[in-house]
Amino acid sequence: MSAAKPPRTVEEHRAVVAALLPPTGVEVVPLAEARGRVLAEPVTAAISLPPFDNSAMDGYAVRAADVAGATADSPVTLPVAADIPAGRTDVPPLEPGTAARIMTGAPVPAGADAIVQVELTDGGTERVAISAAPAAGTHVRTVGEDVFEGTAVLDAGTVLGAAQIGVAAAVGRATLPVRRRPHVLVLSTGSELVAPGEPLAPGQIYESNGAMLAAAVRDAGGTADQLRFVPDDVEQFRKVLAERIVAGVDLVVTSGGVSAGAYEVVKDALTGHGVEFVKVGMQPGGPQGAGVVEFGEVSCPVVTLPGNPVSSQVSFEVFVRPVLRRAMGHPYPDRPVVTARSREALRSPAGRTQFRRGTLDARDGTVGEVGSPASHMLAALARADCLFVVPAEATGVHPGDELEVWLLDSAL
Repeated sequence: MSAAKPPRTVEEHRAVVAALLPPTGVEVVPLAEARGRVLAEPVTAAISLPPFDNSAMDGYAVRAADVAGATADSPVTLPVAADIPAGRTDVPPLEPGTAARIMTGAPVPAGADAIVQVELTDGGTERVAISAAPAAGTHVRTVGEDVFEGTAVLDAGTVLGAAQIGVAAAVGRATLPVRRRPHVLVLSTGSELVAPGEPLAPGQIYESNGAMLAAAVRDAGGTADQLRFVPDDVEQFRKVLAERIVAGVDLVVTSGGVSAGAYEVVKDALTGHGVEFVKVGMQPGGPQGAGVVEFGEVSCPVVTLPGNPVSSQVSFEVFVRPVLRRAMGHPYPDRPVVTARSREALRSPAGRTQFRRGTLDARDGTVGEVGSPASHMLAALARADCLFVVPAEATGVHPGDELEVWLLDSAL
């Protein structure tokens, strides 16, 4: 009898899963749908910003030389030759010895080289008394002060937030080329599972993994469809999965049916069809599977996760989330990581990397466990704002020991 194959390390299995999903293609979306997407190509300004010299203040456009001697005790009075609101397109030039009343954002008339803010005048509409002597250029926003026509305002790989969408709109872009969201089929199995809202019979539980993993896919930036497969029928499982793959799926993520017991429909259906099932040296989440499933002409990357809710979600965080984000070209595919000191003593099994649910206190740089390491305690995961990592070689943690902490509530 051959020796048992040693478990994969977390890093080894992450590399296997990472190789499954290639970069997604490019699609063009309206600005209203671009938030959170990753820009596929640079955005070049078709116009300068500002596109014309304009006023930074409500006040009066003047020639600086005409008001050079103005003071509060000896104001300079000029006739008001024009009224220039924002949006006016037929702005007359400013003649020497005159002023033009002007609003913020309005075009500065040719000949004017300074703006006197209204608070430094008497606010006149026919004639205005000016009690300050601005230097040339005061309160004038010049063409291209922000961006010159032809320069890049956003680089490929930029994650599009409010400010990035704003500058794209400002240079006239109504649409943007972005990396396509990967489409994921989330498939959960188990004859004991019942849809939330339905009555429970003895021995049944509400199905939570599908909703949780679909939400996690969307949080990562992908799109998700849920499918709950109940019958322990291998051929029917293959048929249903093949039909969904043909309909258009970038990745299949399953939960449940991958352990060593009987009625493991996922493992039975996919073994020999391109998916390898292994033990990973981690807790929670030891039983894992990954590969490219092949049913005749039908193929698709598949990641199979364990069925216990915490094991399933932690496995998604460790293996699937970064792959989805990397496929979209995201510059930060992994969760932000910080170091914190343990608030308590913990025991840990040697040889297994532990991902334990925790809460981080940023004020004193400490992290503490929520609940216990048990893989069925989902409420503790819901209260956690981080996962902290206990290395495989450790058999315990002492108060004050430094730990790697993955931040779960970050928007990055």
